[in-house]
Amino acid sequence: MDTFQHLQALLEQHHLNFIVKEHAPTPTSADSARERQEPLKIGAKALLLKQDTGFILAVIPADRQLDSKKLKVILNTRNLRFATKEELYEITGLVPGAVPPFGSLFNIPLIVDHAIQEEEYIAFNAGLLEKSIKMRTKEYILAAQPRFASFSVSKL
Repeated sequence: MDTFQHLQALLEQHHLNFIVKEHAPTPTSADSARERQEPLKIGAKALLLKQDTGFILAVIPADRQLDSKKLKVILNTRNLRFATKEELYEITGLVPGAVPPFGSLFNIPLIVDHAIQEEEYIAFNAGLLEKSIKMRTKEYILAAQPRFASFSVSKL
């Protein structure tokens, strides 16, 4: 099974409601929001990061940016960087922009910014650049079982 099928099975296993949207390939959050015809703020950016002890998937709202200094303190790590394209592919089998916000799909820890909970819905690319999922944020949290912290800042 590919990542999209695993994700779909995970959501169905939890009896969650979600909508699959097919669209033109979207490598960025802004492209995805435009294609989904949804506000950027409900988008979820899944960032694969390398810390001292390994990789972690950090999720922030698409209209915000990562505050790496805050996250380093939260994770108690000295080093934190974005995974390279090669590392991303090695760990997830995916290309940048296709990673869904579920660490369990890749057997890596998941941390989600508290700001995700501000919106009723969440939308994200679902393992493919041309497929997105939109679902209630509360249901995403049930399925993803993330650790929460505050590590994003407004882009404005």
